[in-house]
Amino acid sequence: MSAPTPDEIMGLLRGVVDPELGSDIVELGMAQEARIDPDGVVHVRIALTTSGCPLRAQIQKDVRARVGSLPGVTKVKIDWTELTAEQKASAMATARRNVADRAPVTALPPTARVLMIASGKGGVGKSSVTVNLAAALAARGLRVGLLDADIWGYSVPRMLGIEGRLEGDEDTKRIRPNEVAVGDGAIQVVSMGFLVDSEETALMWRGLILQRAVQHFLEDVEWSHDLDYVLIDMPPGTGDVQMGLAKLLPRAEMIVVTTPSLSAQKVAIRAVNMGRQNYLRVAGVIENMSHFVAPDGTRHDIFGRGGGRRLATDAGTTLLGAVPIEPAVAEGGDTGRPVALGEGPAADAFRDLAELVVTEVAPPTDLAGCSARLLDAVTAALEAHDAAAS
Repeated sequence: MSAPTPDEIMGLLRGVVDPELGSDIVELGMAQEARIDPDGVVHVRIALTTSGCPLRAQIQKDVRARVGSLPGVTKVKIDWTELTAEQKASAMATARRNVADRAPVTALPPTARVLMIASGKGGVGKSSVTVNLAAALAARGLRVGLLDADIWGYSVPRMLGIEGRLEGDEDTKRIRPNEVAVGDGAIQVVSMGFLVDSEETALMWRGLILQRAVQHFLEDVEWSHDLDYVLIDMPPGTGDVQMGLAKLLPRAEMIVVTTPSLSAQKVAIRAVNMGRQNYLRVAGVIENMSHFVAPDGTRHDIFGRGGGRRLATDAGTTLLGAVPIEPAVAEGGDTGRPVALGEGPAADAFRDLAELVVTEVAPPTDLAGCSARLLDAVTAALEAHDAAAS
């Protein structure tokens, strides 16, 4: 594989955001250089606001995850340094200007990890994976937002057993998502299924209308500020909605669902390429409908074997897990009882996936405080200066 260019690396680093300042590390001047050795080792120089910044671990994890997901990269080395006094002032001025002048593009909480669950084609069980992963995360006591962006093929309400129209909040003038409790956690859901008269209603909308509908779900919904994750059930393919979401959510990370068959794998790589071209981090691959285990214990590869691993290898990313074929998965989706909340091989697979997401793939954001204190200090000083001048 050919190595990425420095510009490609810096473009990907625009998806790494200082969690407290709310701006990306390239815009803030914290990502200062990227170079690539012939053997695929990438060196990135990152300057922190303070050398002992507790946010270093989070930034390090995000930089390595994003840059390490590029094909041709064998290792990511970070050279740490500290911003000079002049650079700190410039970074804080940029962050302050962004807060004052640039309204947030979406209503999603900035601390939530956004995971786009994508596929190259329909019929691979992407919605089932999204719903069950959301349920498994919520069962761990986390608060999860679930945006059903598959406008034509909405199915999330039925899979979660949620009914009822979306309602507006009189104070905020925004839409309130429907919410379902899962153990100590909860799932907030927005779907076109809550806005139509029946599940059989056919939406014959063109691309721009579809994209605007998804934009409303991001901008005009009163998502809770304490969400740990937002999962997006993407439409299959690489059309207007997918590209629009990638532009609206540059910090998002993509998980691609495929089946073991070679044909599904070849189509799924297109979703990977679309994400990479929009500088999204491809967090990994899930192989759904992996195999069937008969009551006598024999394994049957009904849809072939190895598609998930081949896709992960071709994409230069990780195979996160394989979900077996089990009647309980379909039954749970039809009755609104996600299999991830039950018992069996598929339930175990989804719980393992949730564990991997929380511990390695996209851990919940842990804010520590160094940048915010510095920004507060600069803001207070500027406000005092303005008050004295007036």
